[in-house]
Amino acid sequence: MQKNKDKLLNKIVKKNYNNQLEEVLEKKLYEENVKSNLLSILYKIEVAYNDYEKVKQNVETKDEFIENLINDIKNNCETIKFVRPHSEESKIIGNKTFLVEKKLKKIICYPIERKILYSIEKISKNDKIIKDKYFLINITLSDLINVGNNINQVEPLRDFNGYSWTTIPSEIESVEHNLIYQNLRILLGYKFLNNWIRNHEFIIDYMELFENKLDEICDKTQKKNLLDKLEQISILLDIKFNNKVKKRIISTKQKVEKELDYIKDNKVFVEKITDEKNKLIREIREIDETVNNKDLLQKEYIKRNEVLPLEDKIFSVRILAKILSEERDTKIDEIEKLNELLKPKNFVKHKKELNDKMKYLKLVEVEDTQKEITKLILAIQKIFLKVYRQRIENSKDKNEVLQMIYEFRYYNLIPFSHEKFVYQVKELKKELEETGKVLVRKAEELNVIDKINKDEDVNYLFLKNVFGFRIISLEDLYIRVICEKNKVFLQVFDEDVYEEKIEICSIDDLNKKDFELKFNKKVKLLKI
Repeated sequence: MQKNKDKLLNKIVKKNYNNQLEEVLEKKLYEENVKSNLLSILYKIEVAYNDYEKVKQNVETKDEFIENLINDIKNNCETIKFVRPHSEESKIIGNKTFLVEKKLKKIICYPIERKILYSIEKISKNDKIIKDKYFLINITLSDLINVGNNINQVEPLRDFNGYSWTTIPSEIESVEHNLIYQNLRILLGYKFLNNWIRNHEFIIDYMELFENKLDEICDKTQKKNLLDKLEQISILLDIKFNNKVKKRIISTKQKVEKELDYIKDNKVFVEKITDEKNKLIREIREIDETVNNKDLLQKEYIKRNEVLPLEDKIFSVRILAKILSEERDTKIDEIEKLNELLKPKNFVKHKKELNDKMKYLKLVEVEDTQKEITKLILAIQKIFLKVYRQRIENSKDKNEVLQMIYEFRYYNLIPFSHEKFVYQVKELKKELEETGKVLVRKAEELNVIDKINKDEDVNYLFLKNVFGFRIISLEDLYIRVICEKNKVFLQVFDEDVYEEKIEICSIDDLNKKDFELKFNKKVKLLKI
C-alpha cells in the first residue's frame, strides 16, 4: 500500500534527478567527458528502469536506485578518470577494464558505461560484510555477495533500453556470481541483501540473520546443504578469480597442516604454545620500548614507510603510536587464546576446529576448479527450485502468484554459462518442469491464468513457453493455438501484435475434441 502511495506522489511531484546529479558533479574535479558519461548513465537508467522493475519484480524502486547511485558518486568517488585502450595511461589498469582504489576514492576506467557503473558500485562497498569469526567465508562469501550485487546493479543499464530486454552473457562480469546472487535475491528479497551490503556499522551479525532467514523458508536439511554449498562455491570462485585470496588460502592451509601435526603429540604441542607465548611477550616488550622512546619510534616510522606503498603510508609518528598500541592489544589477546588452548577441553575443541577448517582449505587442491564450480551451482539450483516450489504451494494470493510467474520467467532466462541460459540446462530439466507445473497449477487454481485444457500436462506443454518469452509485460500477452499440416503451434502476441509462432506437438498427441472446443480464437494469457 505504501509503495503505491509513493508512486502516486512521485507522479504529482516528479523528482529531477538530472539536476541533483549535476549539482553533485559541479563540486567534482572530473573532466567533462566523465560528467557527460555519468549524466548519460543516469538518463538511460531512468528510461529503462520501469521495464527492469516489471521484469524482475523484487527490486528497489527507481527512486531508491537512483538516489543510492547519486549518493555513491557524491560520497565515494573523489576521482573518476578515463583512459583510452592501448594508451600509455591504460598500462595502469593492465589487462582489466577498470581499477578501483577505495582508500583514495579513485576510479580509473575505460569510457564504457556499464564498466563505469560497475566501478561505482564496487568502490561504494565494504570489502568484508561478514564478521571475522566466520573463518575464511568472512572474505569469500563477502566477495560472492558483493560481486553479485555489483553485477545486479548494472543490469538496468546493461540489459534494458526502454523498449526491449536483452541479456548477453559475455557482458556479465561473472555469470556464476550473478546466478547465485539472483538465487539469494529471489529467496530472501532485495531489501535484506541491500541492508546487509550497505551496513557500515558492522555491529549486526548479518550471517546470523541470514541463517535465521533460511530457517523461515527451508527445512533443516535444505538449510545445511545450501549453506555448505554456498560456502564451498564462494571459496572456489575466489580461487578462480582472486589470486590474492588464493595465495592466502594456500598459506593458511600450510599453517593449519603444521598445527595439526603439532597436535598429534601433546608434548610437542605444549612446547609450541609456550614458544609462541614467549615470542609474543618479547614483541610486546619491544612495542613498549619503542612507544616510550622518541628515537626508536622515529626509526620505526621511517622503517615502515620505506616498504609501504604510497596509499598505505603512515602519515605521522602519532598515528604510528596508535597502530603499535593496537598491535600490542592484539598480541595480548593472542596470548590469552594460547592460554585457553592449554586447557584439555579447549584442546579437543581446537582440534575439531582445525579439521573443520581443512575441509574448506583443501578446496584449493581441486584439480578442475571450473568443473567443481559448475557441479556446486547445479546443486544450489536444485535446492533453490525445491524451496521455491514450497513457496508456490503455500501461496494463496493472486498478486503473489503473478509476481512468481514473472520471477520464474526471469529465473529461466538468467545465464547459466556463456553458452546457455538456465532453461537450457539439461541437468535442471526435471526440476524446472516440476516447478513450472506447480506454478501453472497454482495460477489456474487462483484464477490468474485460463486453463488451456483439462489435462494438466497439456496445459504445461503450452504454457511453459511463457517462461521463455522476453516480452516485458506479461499482462499484454495474448496466445492462440493453431493447427497446420497436422502440427500444433502456439502463436504469441504482444499488445495484439504478432510476435512468434512455436511448434508444440503433433495433433495426434492431443485430444482433438477438447482441443478444438477450447481453442478457436486468440485469448489473453493473464486474467488479472
